[in-house]
Amino acid sequence: MKGIDFIKNLKEACGVGKRRSGRWALRGMMAAAGMVVNSCIEPFSPPEVTNPGTYLVVDGFLNVSGDTSRIVLSHTQAVNDDKVFEKESGATIMADAENGESYAFQDMGNGSYKLPPTNFNRDVKYRLRIKRSNGREYESDYVVVSKTPPIDSVTYRLDPGRNAMMIYVNTHDPSNQTRFYRWNFEETYEYRMAYYSSLTRDYTANQIVPRKDNINVCWRTLSSRDIKLGSTIKLSQDIIRDLPVNIVDIGTNKLYFGYSILVKQYGLTREAFEYWTDLAKTTQGTGSLFDPQPSQVTGNIHAKADARELVFGYFSAAQEQKQRIFIREALGSYPRCAPPDTLNFNDAFNGSAVLLYYYMGDGKGGYLGTSESCADCRSQGGTTTKPSFWYQ
Repeated sequence: MKGIDFIKNLKEACGVGKRRSGRWALRGMMAAAGMVVNSCIEPFSPPEVTNPGTYLVVDGFLNVSGDTSRIVLSHTQAVNDDKVFEKESGATIMADAENGESYAFQDMGNGSYKLPPTNFNRDVKYRLRIKRSNGREYESDYVVVSKTPPIDSVTYRLDPGRNAMMIYVNTHDPSNQTRFYRWNFEETYEYRMAYYSSLTRDYTANQIVPRKDNINVCWRTLSSRDIKLGSTIKLSQDIIRDLPVNIVDIGTNKLYFGYSILVKQYGLTREAFEYWTDLAKTTQGTGSLFDPQPSQVTGNIHAKADARELVFGYFSAAQEQKQRIFIREALGSYPRCAPPDTLNFNDAFNGSAVLLYYYMGDGKGGYLGTSESCADCRSQGGTTTKPSFWYQ
């Protein structure tokens, strides 16, 4: 069973009906490997189009759990465009309650907007209102607040066949009211370089001096690229058991020095679940907004002046439940690199090599140097600052 037929049957199994029709497609991948008996799970990728215009993408939700709410504004771009997604700052964003209360997001720059923790009334509906710097205005539909049960547990199990660690989430709603779920996560791992750099350059004094900072050990945090969905609508009880939320390949070495994952869980309305399911259905292969495809998924956000203007994203209001675990299995291998070079002072000081230490042998001395990828952990995207939650 392949492609659209697979998704059609999956939606029927999850109790989701048909929705809009149109002609556009997103780039992404739908993996069947994550399916379990008790739920349906579907990843998605952000929208990308072959004709980059001014289409607005709205990502985020109203967090009513006493934590910060975040909205990110960006633009669609071509599938063959390797540039970083263009973010949009300078907008005014408000969350309006149906009872007349309004809450203003703060523009944090780089397309990110933040609303500090607020005591929201969970019994009223909310909408998102956006006014861009060019004067265009957008509104979402009013949405109810989705209640979210706590996460029961996050577990992991080694899969030798995949040479990977499988990470699972478990939850249940004893009132049988939630039924539709979404998850994402943040994974943090410690990593080290093959060589330790103990020297650096002092260009003011024209000397090679001892290094004060440690660039051998870093921590890197990555957010989930796919959003997982689950439904228990066809089950007698609202229970999610062992739903795979992430797969960590042993070959990445993320599990060798230390690994942590923070799983976040949200209850969804049926409408929100249908949106994400329709989005997953369209992420088969690559395409554009104008390629003939089975559905058009634009969400619940609309341009006030022109109903035909495409806007991507779905605004929702929900409780957020979190759970963090650590994995200390030391799986993988210690990093390796080619032997370092031996350099005289001029080559060491004026070159670009990361300096390790001064070597004396066979009556000759020299500075040992290597590439950033072998001795500077920052070159791999991490930070030398240990996260506050990291275990000792």
